Amino acid sequence: MSEAILVSTRKGLFEVGKGKSEWAVKDAVFLGDNVTLALHDPRDGTDYAALNHGHFGVKLHRRNKGGAWTEIAAPAYPPKPEGLNDLDGWGRPVKWTTQMIWALEPGGADEPGTLWAGTMPGGLFRSRDRGESWDMIRPLWDMPERNKWLGGGADIPGIHSICVDPRSSRTVRVGISCGGVWVTHDGGESWAQSAHGMRFDDGPAGVADDPHTQDPHMMVQCPAVPERFWVQHHCGIWRSADNAKSWQEVKARPSSFGFGVVVHPKDPDTAWFVPGIKDEKRYPVDGKLVVTRTRDGGRSFDVLDKGLPGSHAYDIVFRHALAGDETGDRLAFGSTTGNLWISEDQGDSWQTVSSTLPPVHAVRFA
Repeated sequence: MSEAILVSTRKGLFEVGKGKSEWAVKDAVFLGDNVTLALHDPRDGTDYAALNHGHFGVKLHRRNKGGAWTEIAAPAYPPKPEGLNDLDGWGRPVKWTTQMIWALEPGGADEPGTLWAGTMPGGLFRSRDRGESWDMIRPLWDMPERNKWLGGGADIPGIHSICVDPRSSRTVRVGISCGGVWVTHDGGESWAQSAHGMRFDDGPAGVADDPHTQDPHMMVQCPAVPERFWVQHHCGIWRSADNAKSWQEVKARPSSFGFGVVVHPKDPDTAWFVPGIKDEKRYPVDGKLVVTRTRDGGRSFDVLDKGLPGSHAYDIVFRHALAGDETGDRLAFGSTTGNLWISEDQGDSWQTVSSTLPPVHAVRFA
């Protein structure tokens, strides 16, 4: 069972651990810096941290097990070909520069040292040497369909979810806002759209259900039953039981809108969400912060609020700020107001770890 949590925030990376009875912040690094994402690689115990220094660019750091943090290479785009009129789905020019590392995942168990990174404006990268160098997955970037991708909440498209299939490391699925879901079965050499069945709330046929412009906020795959997937979409919750070939909508209360989703590592019918009011509002329904959980594949939902603020709560929980550990019993989430909560009973009750952190971008068990 994981005994540590990496919390990425607007002003540093905080390491949270459990003492004799309570969880607490134990250490902080990169103080004052914008840490957008962190990864603990369970294969060798290495930690990675992605930083966004704004004008000074995106940086990536690595900490070997028991060692100190050192800077390593960050995914970098190739030069944009001269004269190329490369436009996104909004008709705006695409900048061939890494503007944020939005996803960071280890490769398969049979691929020591392999890492995957998703970025804005929609490039996918792979490292085979623990981040010392990165290669852009050009077959995905060079597809003509990429020019349909567009920004949603962010102004530009980006890859935020990467699922490396436990049955074959050469099968990888990525979630893109707003570009749907794409899958490769040959290690990135070829790609196919896999967001069929998702749709927006309104719009004419062929537009609202166009898989190339869907806005999945987060996609997760059940490790023990890998043909089962969950997506928190901009317009609801979706599930797939056929390897993401098709998707079915699930209705939840008090809302189906949110950013993060966690699936139980052994039970594909159990998943958790943090609902809110969508679009311009974006705060918990009625100002009451809750977590919703289904244990029957979305047919019904429990509304979990024990230990969470029941009024005047305006926390937003980003897509990477809701996490579960490898047992499925522990969950943690952080919010834009600097709150961090943890549950050790599958969400039935929650304890506050801190209410004074900077805005939380991501939470990861280590």
